Amino acid sequence: MNKQGWWVLLLAGLISTACSGSESDDELRGSESRSLVLTRVFAQVAMSQPVAMAQAPDDDDYWYVVEQGGRVLRIGERDNVSAAGVFVDLRDRVVNGGEAGLLGIAFDPRFEKNGEVYLSYTRSGSPLTSVISRFISRDEGVTLDLASEHVLLTVEQPYANHNGGNIAFGPDGYLYIGLGDGGSGGDPDGNGQNTQTLLGALLRIDVRGHDVYGIPSDNPFAQGGGRGEIYAWGLRNPWRWSFDRKTGDLWLADVGQGEWEEVDRVVRGGNYGWNLREGAHCYSGDCNQAGLIDPVAEYSHAEGCSITGGYVYRGKRIKNLRGAYLYADYCSGKLWGLTMQDDAYQSRLLLDSDLNVSSFGEGNDGEVYVIDHRGGIYRVEQ
Repeated sequence: MNKQGWWVLLLAGLISTACSGSESDDELRGSESRSLVLTRVFAQVAMSQPVAMAQAPDDDDYWYVVEQGGRVLRIGERDNVSAAGVFVDLRDRVVNGGEAGLLGIAFDPRFEKNGEVYLSYTRSGSPLTSVISRFISRDEGVTLDLASEHVLLTVEQPYANHNGGNIAFGPDGYLYIGLGDGGSGGDPDGNGQNTQTLLGALLRIDVRGHDVYGIPSDNPFAQGGGRGEIYAWGLRNPWRWSFDRKTGDLWLADVGQGEWEEVDRVVRGGNYGWNLREGAHCYSGDCNQAGLIDPVAEYSHAEGCSITGGYVYRGKRIKNLRGAYLYADYCSGKLWGLTMQDDAYQSRLLLDSDLNVSSFGEGNDGEVYVIDHRGGIYRVEQ
């Protein structure tokens, strides 16, 4: 992700205050906001380099934890669980190293009926290739059938880093896919501002009733002028992003270059500035041109070096956190909450941990979890 932070740490064997929402009736009080704690869950389950976790729709009994190396673990929702099943093992198909690997999972909203699960990973070969595939579970979520893999989309990566990799179904039923600018540093190929490539963009495709996929008719370039799959562009490495389960808003944390990390609220057809801007700051070229959308929050590398996006908290455990967008920094372990206060976005530091936060998870009940790339999962509590 971040060239100086996440990427350097990854090469060493890992992965790799803000100005910055919620509705007006949501609260994040200063004194109370600092009383958060992280409670370890699944402590007896061994896991390697976790980068994502999810629950299947309408099934609160199990968690699916994505390991960067190529496995997805199936873990029972019990305090004393001591072992995990292997949902799927793609290690013979996945390149694991640097920012490559098995990077994302999305359960079809109709999973209970069709058993379909989507995975995002980087495939071996030259060049490195990002792959979005559909698999089928034929045993009600116990395992995935490896032979059922149906590749929907492949994107060649010119460099080894900035693979993005997050995938999720939106409230509109379409599948969203995040891809970085292709890597290296400074976007040397100019992919972020090039709508003729899928790199440096958030994609949106229709997988319902299609052998491969269709293009939603209201995508920005559905009628031409750019790649039809693009929903928004001008992104450097949209490592983790999510939908607010209450409002449907799309929150995206885009990893910066050398100075600034940013949070964006993504809208259809939005251009978020990279590589003309890093955060709200000029980086290169005509950085003041019309149409570039500034982030709603940013922080400098005095606070960290690689942003990890989370979720808008909609759980029941922490009343005063409801409506706050949670995000963290991989390098510093800091976790912030972002809300709208007095018609302006404001971020508060909620806790300062020693974790390498690679991702977040959200349960079907709206509770939020923090994932430590070194092998731990923690529930956010008060």
